[in-house]
Amino acid sequence: MAMIRSTLFNGLFYVWSVCMVVLFAPALLLPYQVTVWGQRQWARGVNWLMGLSAGIQVEFRGLEYRPTGKAGDGAIVAAKHQSAWDTLIWHHILDDPAVVMKKELLSIPIYGWMCRKTRMISVDRKAGTKALRAMLTDAKAATDLGRPIVIFPQGTRAAPGASVADVPYQPGVSALYRGLDVPVVPVALNSGLFWPRRQFLRRPGTIVLEFLEPIPPGLPRKAFDVLLQARIEGATLALEREADIDK
Repeated sequence: MAMIRSTLFNGLFYVWSVCMVVLFAPALLLPYQVTVWGQRQWARGVNWLMGLSAGIQVEFRGLEYRPTGKAGDGAIVAAKHQSAWDTLIWHHILDDPAVVMKKELLSIPIYGWMCRKTRMISVDRKAGTKALRAMLTDAKAATDLGRPIVIFPQGTRAAPGASVADVPYQPGVSALYRGLDVPVVPVALNSGLFWPRRQFLRRPGTIVLEFLEPIPPGLPRKAFDVLLQARIEGATLALEREADIDK
């Protein structure tokens, strides 16, 4: 049954994604808010299809800590990254997020153009400190507009159970924390249990994404790094243990 559900969802996911990309390609010539709205509908559609075909539901917790998106009320969202789902959900639950992403993704036809249109923050991971400076400049511009910055501190997907030693936290989130002087909202999730990395199979259950208590600006770098990792890793482990996976 799980294989049938997975096949159905994966097919629907790609059909839905291609249809949305084609439908909103003309929006590249319109104000960027049109493309932002299209990204939100795409994410909502994926969530609906997950529940319909794969039996995967979604639960959000800690919404009282979610950034408001108001000008002058900037924040950095530092999220655990376990699944492809984590890259799309922000268009659904945040207002006009600026997501830090690999520069290579901008080369994807239409999709990459849409990311440029909606002013995502691209990072050339081969450029070292130059990339950090460019990221900070773009993030500052987004924060001034009240856009929440979304970053995956480990820089890549980490499978459930993977240790920080296996997938270490990268310096990007610390650079943003010091440079922007705004709160950091840690986010824990368990999406990798249900939409596993590099696997065809989807498992029914409930993906939980939890906003955690914000970390105020001004902490020394080492203290910030330790606190951020402790909050994200501790809460993620709790969500993984809580999950009821129907295999």
